[in-house]
Amino acid sequence: MRDPAAQVADRLAALRQHQQDGRRSPHKPLLVLLALGRLARTGESSLPWDDAEQDLADLIQEFGPPSKTGRAQSAAYPFTRLRSDGVWTLDRDVPMDNVGPLRQGVTGRLEASLEAALRARPALVDEVARGLVEAHFPATVAPDVLVAVGLDPELLRGGTVEFIPGRRRSSSWPAQVLEAWDRQCAFCGFDGQVGGVPVGLEAAHIRWFTVDGPDHLDNGLALCSLHHKLFDRGVLGLDDDLTVVVSQRFSARTPHGRAVYDLHGQRLRPRPGTPAPAERHLVWHREQVFHGRPLAA
Repeated sequence: MRDPAAQVADRLAALRQHQQDGRRSPHKPLLVLLALGRLARTGESSLPWDDAEQDLADLIQEFGPPSKTGRAQSAAYPFTRLRSDGVWTLDRDVPMDNVGPLRQGVTGRLEASLEAALRARPALVDEVARGLVEAHFPATVAPDVLVAVGLDPELLRGGTVEFIPGRRRSSSWPAQVLEAWDRQCAFCGFDGQVGGVPVGLEAAHIRWFTVDGPDHLDNGLALCSLHHKLFDRGVLGLDDDLTVVVSQRFSARTPHGRAVYDLHGQRLRPRPGTPAPAERHLVWHREQVFHGRPLAA
């Protein structure tokens, strides 16, 4: 008989497959993570639409790709469609994607046998949440998602439930990226080292590895930890000519925080021999990650 963790992971595997043609689709995983957070706190995954309309919409707006769809409609899509994956139920039958009937007091929850398996083994909630968040978000963003759904980001320190057999990250790619960018942040120039080893400097995928981003030099930037985080959160982006753009969603009060504004309009200049970021990856980041409008010139 298969291990319960493997059985639960199998039932959630389809959620990973909804990423198609390089487009991010974290709506269903965000709903499951929200339900897991409730299960961990209260012992039940029950989620009334009155709560989901606000909480799930917030999650999709903050961690999903930019969209012109209204907040309630964005939340209604996964809230009604997750039923077809066999892991979610509603307490009454309502049409797919229709917000109106949901406002008549509809409540959703994880499918009964799935919830029972998770309740019987509380540690399994952490295992499943970790595997799900790591399958859809980079390491810079995953802790923020867990905090937002009410789960402990420290659970990321454990092992991962493998949702799909997959690609292995290149062990040499990070060092190659740092060397290609002369071991300094492509945005701010930070080049701190300890004993000759870069510190606080990371290799960043432009198109996320979790969404088929390749371990190629034209998909990598050397970024300090702060600017890597802001790049993956959609605060920083790049134009086609490699000019840095800062989102109007970002705000700061102190001179140190407001230094991020100074990046706006700066142009990256790869050193000779370093492949420039590929246009297709820059377009993906603009369409799938960068949020809001750029600051005025």
